[in-house]
Amino acid sequence: MDKNEKYIDLEFAKLDIDRFKRRGASEAVFCECKTNEQLETIFTAFKNNDSNIIGTRASAEQFEFLKVKFKNLEYNEAARVITLIQNPVEKVGEIAICTGGTGDVPVAEEARAVAEFFGSNTKRYYDIGVAGIHRLLSNIEEIKKANVIIAVAGMEGALGGIIAGLVDIPVIAVPTSVGYGASFNGLSALLTMLNSCAEGMTVVNIDNGFNAGYSASQINRKISGAK
Repeated sequence: MDKNEKYIDLEFAKLDIDRFKRRGASEAVFCECKTNEQLETIFTAFKNNDSNIIGTRASAEQFEFLKVKFKNLEYNEAARVITLIQNPVEKVGEIAICTGGTGDVPVAEEARAVAEFFGSNTKRYYDIGVAGIHRLLSNIEEIKKANVIIAVAGMEGALGGIIAGLVDIPVIAVPTSVGYGASFNGLSALLTMLNSCAEGMTVVNIDNGFNAGYSASQINRKISGAK
């Protein structure tokens, strides 16, 4: 690497090692479309740069391959997230992560793993969807204590709008592809969330727990006064 360059050129990938200085968070590795050998090369480069490493959409087979090469590698199977922590991360504040149903948990777990990797405390409120709204209402006072809320839901995707109508803190809604035929693999939930009349709700892409966790952590850390 040239001393004036701020990335590592691996030919098949250019690793943005300057991102932490620019944005306060290191680059994430999207594992799904990469070979084991490519991941090993990428992880090695980040490790040698003394960076913490996070890999998203990683399969169990990819983790089994990588854990032989890297000590202290961890894997959240539900989230499909691999992490390697070389520098301790101080966690601040709190993000409430809510799901409509148990089927939405994998996307919520991705959001949780990402938020914690980037320095936020999280608390889970799973399976509190609108089909049994008393489950949400019995938890709402605890949910309100968070700095940011992530609402993850498939089917009709109503959870985010309902929560946003009950709280005075930012809500990030995540539509999931969970649902029957007319849910169109998450499109129904996405449109419900985009068309919600509840103010203060931001919507990310279908099944995009990564972006929800990353964005929520940015907001949470600013509110908490973290650098």
